[in-house]
Amino acid sequence: MSHAHHAHGGHAHDHRNADQSKLKTALALIVVFMAAEIAAGVIASSLALLSDAAHMLTDAAALALALLASRLASRPAAGSMTYGLGRAEILSAQANGVTLLVLALLIVFEAIRRLVSPPAVQGSVVLAVALVGIAVNLLAARILAPGHEGERSLNIEGSYRHILTDLFGFVATAIAAAVILTTAFRRADAIASLVVAALMLHAAYGLLRASARVFMEAAPAGLDPQAIGRQLASQPGVVQVHDLHVWEVTSGFPALSAHVVARAGDDCHELRRRLQTFLGESFHIDHTTLQVDHEVAAQPPLQIEIAPREQHHLDSRA
Repeated sequence: MSHAHHAHGGHAHDHRNADQSKLKTALALIVVFMAAEIAAGVIASSLALLSDAAHMLTDAAALALALLASRLASRPAAGSMTYGLGRAEILSAQANGVTLLVLALLIVFEAIRRLVSPPAVQGSVVLAVALVGIAVNLLAARILAPGHEGERSLNIEGSYRHILTDLFGFVATAIAAAVILTTAFRRADAIASLVVAALMLHAAYGLLRASARVFMEAAPAGLDPQAIGRQLASQPGVVQVHDLHVWEVTSGFPALSAHVVARAGDDCHELRRRLQTFLGESFHIDHTTLQVDHEVAAQPPLQIEIAPREQHHLDSRA
């Protein structure tokens, strides 16, 4: 018997509405500050500021993409999209990872060039903008940070990592500006850019790895299919569990399918209901498809009786 159990839609919808509100607020903050930072970077001739501004541009694009993906994911399943457009959020997270990777490599190239031939940098302008940037990104990071329950989509995680690397980047830029003002060491600006690039590469790796796991239908982080299978097999009335699959449709939407062999004579409907309740309570997997069949009852050994006349005939031939 095959049965699918669903309990996901309303909870996900509430989370996505909250996510969209956070994304809108963070996007407005980033766009306003980015425009001011570009102007300051040009005036101060600071690669650290311009690289931060470029990163802010990708932040704005990432937030806009994340907002669009969240709205697409909110649409109900229809037609051939039987799971809806939930994985639009994973595509958004992957795009965020790619942009971080490309931008970091461009910054590394330019920083190396400036290490060889460092330009004059107006440290006071850089320091002032970096301090304001720290404040703006702290506020944006606070908006996008996970709540007390710690649950959020990979889409929001991608945007959050963009903001967080910007925050660390501004801290590095402020330190570089202070070094330039106190020691006139102009290469500090390029060194700060390399620090920012390293942070971006680390964030890009995390996003690309996490989104790739979803697309490759790996088990969600923290769920061990072997452990789940062993616990299912240990439940009363279960003889065997096989063809077990655990994957993630989109962030926060784990799914499971399995073939369960029930003890002969047991109520397979009741067993299925118990297993679904167990999976929901123990592993927070509410989307399950369980095929439950009874074990084949042992058959008595086959006996052949020979009639007396046939027996005599066989004996005489012998």
